[in-house]
Amino acid sequence: MAGLTAAAVAAVAFLAYQASAHAPDSVASTPGGPKASASAPAQPSTAPKPKADPLAVPAASGKGERVVYALKDRRVWLVDENNEAIRTFTVMPSPVSPPPGVHQVTSRSGTVQGSDGIPIEHVVRFANVDEVAIGFSAAQDGSMASPDPTSKTGGVRMKRADGNALWTFATVGAKVVVVP
Repeated sequence: MAGLTAAAVAAVAFLAYQASAHAPDSVASTPGGPKASASAPAQPSTAPKPKADPLAVPAASGKGERVVYALKDRRVWLVDENNEAIRTFTVMPSPVSPPPGVHQVTSRSGTVQGSDGIPIEHVVRFANVDEVAIGFSAAQDGSMASPDPTSKTGGVRMKRADGNALWTFATVGAKVVVVP
């Protein structure tokens, strides 16, 4: 039994020597002990990276006072002159979306009939796409239903309180930045 144990220990020692002889310098041990770089992990850290704040103003949206509209996130930010969001909220886009880029508020209407037949208020228009006016608005009944995807409408709907805030913030000439 002792002979088998000694043979097993010798075989393991031989295999360990062979493995260390063919290992890269970064992991092989040296007679003087481990190299200074051996203390650094060979693999990148698997610790999760902190996620970006999903409510933070998009980095690629410019500087200064502006309205930022993120198409993919269906979110709007009202950003002050210090680049701080003073309000952010979700919106319901229409089938016709504005192109990404910098736009300007061109007109406003207090109350009108929406192109979908719903009475709306605080309309802030900032773009045109194929003769369809694109603008923010709030339905007077508070609804934010998904629009008919086959319609050619450009209203970006929001809750009434958000519509009030945007109406106060975005006067004619105000900058509107649309990001993907």
